Amino acid sequence: MAFTGFTNTDFQVFTIEGLEERMDALKSHIRPKLEELGQYFSPMLTADTGDEMFTHVAKHARRTKNPPNDTWVAFANNPRGYKMLPHFQIGLWETHVFIWFALIYEAPHKEKFGKTLEANASNIFEQTPDHFVWSIDHTKPTALLHSELTKKELKDMFIRLQKIKKAEILCGINLPKDEAIKMAPEEFLATAESVFKELIPLYKMA
Repeated sequence: MAFTGFTNTDFQVFTIEGLEERMDALKSHIRPKLEELGQYFSPMLTADTGDEMFTHVAKHARRTKNPPNDTWVAFANNPRGYKMLPHFQIGLWETHVFIWFALIYEAPHKEKFGKTLEANASNIFEQTPDHFVWSIDHTKPTALLHSELTKKELKDMFIRLQKIKKAEILCGINLPKDEAIKMAPEEFLATAESVFKELIPLYKMA
């Protein structure tokens, strides 16, 4: 089955009250699309990174009370998990779609990666497209627009990654809900592909 694009219903899932009710809607509306995106992008990312990339669709299995505010598919070079590794993600909040490269707090070699990023900060600053965003916490929907950051602010994020246990670094784009809904499936796939291609150098550094 091919990816059919995102609809308003997908984003409305995050307004449903109650864990079971929201999870049921998430499984029926969003998860099949994330699985389709997984099948589409894992071969491309395997070819572009040189690592065999496996698909991990968020299950939210540990939740017992609070319904998830976002959901995603992740791509990493391990079939068993992705949280400890540099990885890519496509996912949704109620307000937007995110397409990321991510290194989150579970990753054991964050300090080493932070040093590599710091050493390459000038290049990263110059080569990251203006409309890309950076985040230091994957659990929050907010992000910082690259064009509004100074080189020092970016470098400070890379230093933070080395020193703070819960620190994270994510880079990519946020597509507002209305924009994502208007996109034809092919247009969304092409957009995500171009974002991933821009992010491959960060993955290779990690």
